[in-house]
Amino acid sequence: MSRAVEFVTRRRGASGTGKGWHWTDVFTWVWLIGGLFIMFAPAAWLTLSSFKTSAALSEFPPTLLPYVTETVKVAGSGKPLPLYDVTLPDGKTARLVELRRIGVIAQMADPAKPEVVIKVNIKDRKPVQKLHFETSNYTEPFVHFDFLRYLWNSVFVTVTATLITLLVNSMAAFALSKYQFRGQNAVLIVIVGTLMVPLAVIMVPLYSVVSSLGLLDTLWGVILPTVATPTGVFLLRQYMLTIPDELIDAARMDKASEWQIYWRIVLPLSAPALAVLAIFSVVWRWNDFLWPLIVLSRSSLYTLQVGLNVYSGQLNVQWHFILAMTVVTMIPVVLVFVFLQRFIARGIATSGLK
Repeated sequence: MSRAVEFVTRRRGASGTGKGWHWTDVFTWVWLIGGLFIMFAPAAWLTLSSFKTSAALSEFPPTLLPYVTETVKVAGSGKPLPLYDVTLPDGKTARLVELRRIGVIAQMADPAKPEVVIKVNIKDRKPVQKLHFETSNYTEPFVHFDFLRYLWNSVFVTVTATLITLLVNSMAAFALSKYQFRGQNAVLIVIVGTLMVPLAVIMVPLYSVVSSLGLLDTLWGVILPTVATPTGVFLLRQYMLTIPDELIDAARMDKASEWQIYWRIVLPLSAPALAVLAIFSVVWRWNDFLWPLIVLSRSSLYTLQVGLNVYSGQLNVQWHFILAMTVVTMIPVVLVFVFLQRFIARGIATSGLK
């Protein structure tokens, strides 16, 4: 711990023991703290807001932590009434409950003497709040909105599409990097050129193809059209070019088949690039919204991103559920990234060839 503190607090100078603060030290701290805030503040706000009640989300000014107004049971009232700290006309402060409100005038009373009504302007009162985490935001969607079904559909689509993407793209990259044939460069240019074609341009013909194959309203209709990605082919090809051809020639001299060379030699050595593509694929498939929305019509087949629409009505949007389920959808992507980030670093450090 002491070494970590020493590293963080070191200042300009070769030995890190320079006296005083240089302007570069101040700039570095401002830059790092600002970057940390920009990156993690929205995620922190989202996570804390997901524990707020629907009423707390609509409060202004908003608060960072989830607070709720304290309530107290009053004789003659069927439900607990909210508590407020009220500034009285004589300047004194009293803790009163709100009986009812008409416009900007609230009818307040002492909890011990509810029969004595005191009229107060809402500007002269402040709610008594306490910290409260509304965990039902996370439990109710699983019980009432079939959220587990949406979660399973997203997991199936993401895992299956990622595995097929890695297989298909690595095969294409292996052919483009380790075989010489006429038109090789033209094929690569066409593949990379498709990066400039937006999804909106090919969406109608792609929908026609999926419909003619009978894949509409199926999860396979979501998975198969997006498994061949030009980004993945280009990324894997560039990495496979660094694998020595002599290693493949030696395998052929040992009578290894082309499939064995691809499966046992090229793929293991391309593990770092495959890990990067896996991260991209998981993020793409997990967060995909437009294509599943077009292909799927049955609610039982909805993925998470499409399923979140059930919390949005014509007159009411249940933001507390949307925020909570958004946090849930973030967790798998973060875990996959953290796990594969280590794998990438280890694979690059070993350089692939032993």
